[in-house]
Amino acid sequence: MLDALTVAVSAAALALAAWCGFAAFRGQPTKDWHFAGMAVVTLLALVQLVVGVVQLARGEQAGEGATIFVAYLAGAFAAVPAAGFLSLAERTRWGSATVAAGAVVLAVLEVRLHDIWGG
Repeated sequence: MLDALTVAVSAAALALAAWCGFAAFRGQPTKDWHFAGMAVVTLLALVQLVVGVVQLARGEQAGEGATIFVAYLAGAFAAVPAAGFLSLAERTRWGSATVAAGAVVLAVLEVRLHDIWGG
């Protein structure tokens, strides 16, 4: 289904995790360019959400059910923005660590989405 898009979102999320993890290692809070990276990853997740819902609407079936698939799509879309908002409240190195953790969660959710779809 969304194999190329799933790989793109996963790779972008892992790159964001490495970037923000390195910033946390150096003791830096999230900066504006980190939020730009979060915006790119969130945009990719939004495209995946739209494509997934459109494919379900066209009659294609998720292997483990449409409800759980849409729930995971919504969770994947919300993972990085939620971490970004949390990092705004924590303007220390732990804000960067929070974003890194949120990006890793997104990468794990992508693997689960692939399994749910029937991969």
